[in-house]
Amino acid sequence: MEPVCVIGAGLAGAEAAWQLARRGVPVRLVEMKPAKKTPAHKSDLFGELVCSNSLRNAEITSAAGLLKEELRRLGSLVMEAADDSRVAAGGALAVDRVRFASHITDALRAHPLIDIVEEEATRIPDGIAVIATGPLTSDALAQRIAELTGRDGLSFFDAAAPIVDGASINMEKAFYASRYGKGDADYINCPMNEAEYDAFWEALVSAEEAPLHDFDRAAPLTVFEGCMPVEVMAKRGRDTLRFGPLKPVGIRHPVTGERYYAVVQMRREDEAGSMFNLVGFQTHLTFPEQRRVFGMIPGLENALFLRYGVMHRNTFLDSPHLLEPDYSLRTRPTLFFAGQMTGVEGYIESAASGCAAGISAACRARGATPPVFPRETMIGAMAHYVSRGGTGDFQPMNANFGIIPPLPERLRGGRRVRYEAYAARALDALATWDPML
Repeated sequence: MEPVCVIGAGLAGAEAAWQLARRGVPVRLVEMKPAKKTPAHKSDLFGELVCSNSLRNAEITSAAGLLKEELRRLGSLVMEAADDSRVAAGGALAVDRVRFASHITDALRAHPLIDIVEEEATRIPDGIAVIATGPLTSDALAQRIAELTGRDGLSFFDAAAPIVDGASINMEKAFYASRYGKGDADYINCPMNEAEYDAFWEALVSAEEAPLHDFDRAAPLTVFEGCMPVEVMAKRGRDTLRFGPLKPVGIRHPVTGERYYAVVQMRREDEAGSMFNLVGFQTHLTFPEQRRVFGMIPGLENALFLRYGVMHRNTFLDSPHLLEPDYSLRTRPTLFFAGQMTGVEGYIESAASGCAAGISAACRARGATPPVFPRETMIGAMAHYVSRGGTGDFQPMNANFGIIPPLPERLRGGRRVRYEAYAARALDALATWDPML
């Protein structure tokens, strides 16, 4: 059997390669690291997390939680790595990013059916292939994709939050608590009174933003809502942050019971709790401005910033005009795409698209027609959204229950009961589906 070529060893490419190999299909995994990296990547490891270390909600009654459980049941390498590298984050699944990426890298390198080629892919391979090169696809390959599809990619900007040294946080002002009163007290909370918040807001909206890189200038400045820079959000109104990432709902001082006007929350980056990221603080401010403005947050007066926030370009296909629900190109059924370049948004969503594309490519390699995931599953609903789109211009989408077909009858008991029913139906559908296991 000829190897299937998978280009890119991010979350989508790693998952696609794994799903192919576990079905007995040899894989040629092409990754340009370590010789070349995109402006957003720093590590030589596969499956690098470049923004937050959170994989979002862990509960099965959430869209992200359901997607994780579907992946677990499909033998996902990404979920195996996530569960192995989990750090405390209340109701969310957050990971130690180095341990997470190391797990993925070691598993792929050790698999006897996966041949890793460390070079930049500059052309689209012949035969069956999966392209999962991510939001910063290299110029040469992007040009080949544009020539093949006849359509230009779209662009928006993705932003990452700063990380601070946990030992440098002033715990005389900050305190541990849960997120919005739910789950364990895993988050460090930096409370603000009204005067502190007003001063912080004034400084934030007037702070200097960093200049764009050359690779960013060519794209229109369109920001995905889920990664909105905190300074852009603040400019929408004085209270926007208090109803967003600085929402104080459910948060009281554990000793005094005091309530606050606004609260900045920080989530641990590693299992030891030596590093914390500022939740919701994706930013494009200059590094000195980040140090000055974020240093106004109570508890962060002397914080040591281990990583400043950054912002980078993200490109994706006009997938509803190009892709089928199995993530194959309509004009070339042996070529599959996966990851953020298809229009899925988020770590787990990227992995899920890689899982689907990998299974589809394995079927094609064995001479079978790829089965489409049931639309009742979150993986299937995402594939349908990517290949068919919604209304208006196509935009990247996180997993959400809004893209799943509605239940046949209205249920009493509110949203949680409805989401429980969605999850049960999805897992039942997945249990009877044949993914060539």
